[in-house]
Amino acid sequence: MKLKIKTNFDLFYRKKIFKHNKIIDNFLQNLDKDKNFNNSFYYNFNKNYFKNIDFKKFKKFKKFKKIIVIGLGGSSLGAMAIYSLFEEKIKKNVIFLNSLDLNKIKEVNSTKGKNSLFLIISKSGETLEVLININYLNNINFNKSNTIIITEKRNNSLYKFSKRKKIELVEHNKFIGGRYSVLSEVGLIPCYLMGLNIKALRNFFSKKISSSFITTLKESVNLNSEIYKSKKIGSLIFLTYSSKLHNLVLWCQQLISESLGKKNLGILPVLSPAPKDHHSLLQLYLDGPRDKIFYILSLKEEDKKPTKNIFTERYSFLKRKTFNQIKNAQKEALIKTLRMKKIPYKEIFMSDKTERGVTEFLVFFMLETIITGKLLGIDPLSQPAVEQVKILTKNILT
Repeated sequence: MKLKIKTNFDLFYRKKIFKHNKIIDNFLQNLDKDKNFNNSFYYNFNKNYFKNIDFKKFKKFKKFKKIIVIGLGGSSLGAMAIYSLFEEKIKKNVIFLNSLDLNKIKEVNSTKGKNSLFLIISKSGETLEVLININYLNNINFNKSNTIIITEKRNNSLYKFSKRKKIELVEHNKFIGGRYSVLSEVGLIPCYLMGLNIKALRNFFSKKISSSFITTLKESVNLNSEIYKSKKIGSLIFLTYSSKLHNLVLWCQQLISESLGKKNLGILPVLSPAPKDHHSLLQLYLDGPRDKIFYILSLKEEDKKPTKNIFTERYSFLKRKTFNQIKNAQKEALIKTLRMKKIPYKEIFMSDKTERGVTEFLVFFMLETIITGKLLGIDPLSQPAVEQVKILTKNILT
């Protein structure tokens, strides 16, 4: 396992750390046995899933240098996270219309869609914000040569729109929810069009899951379930020591919140960029209410040596220190402080920033979330409260 995870959670829940191992073993053993593509969410984690996607028919769309992804929540967050991690490698401009933002709409309208591919994603085909974005992009001629739509094959608005305009339609598997769809058509097709190695993204499933991955997953799930049951923790603070990780945390936010925020249980995931927030929120984190746990995220990335040190009188110790050495020192100082104050934290280091390494992170968090939900007696695949707000919004507008 290339994903490095260290934690002090066991100091708080030592007695119960291996309580659920047998349940976790049974879940993982059954995961790869489910071969029925048509009626199981879990087939998404099967090595054979990849074979059901015909990428050859999308080759004609690779000529576009600009990609506009129109999608909300899980329809765009996974692709956004991957794009942020590989932005330097990707030779295309990718814009995500993932909210209602008139400034972004004006920006896209101003180009009249020239040299742009439009990738429209909505599982239901009725996501209000997606339909509104399409309506307001009145300078764009959506057609079969510049648009792909991913939605369920049923009588929904996007499906009918694709048929009317003869647009390339990709079926969204109805058993895969948005927040778990990053390694299905929803995430893989954008990644393919960006020029990433999609076989490497799915390669994680072609081999047996490593024993170190399973051991770390068991420990994490056992501890998570006890933390949730205790109801003593209200917030999960993601301290990120690289801006490339911000969109990955936004993906984690949806995954955790929609999956586990039910039955009066749940922890609020918060993105906290570091070291920026050392100068604004750290006082509260360290000296405020003990109702928080911390995930400290970093990754292996390019380093840079300073060309000069102007402030030699007081800061001679900065001489020859690289950019990453300085950030790592700040991170280590925080971890030592959390340890001294006995504040629960988990340090997560992504040592492998290849497509496979990123997949390892995504799969770990998805499995951790699903199994934690099962242990809590929660359905990690539904989001009933969200649906209620959608219904009321429509009622207000009509």
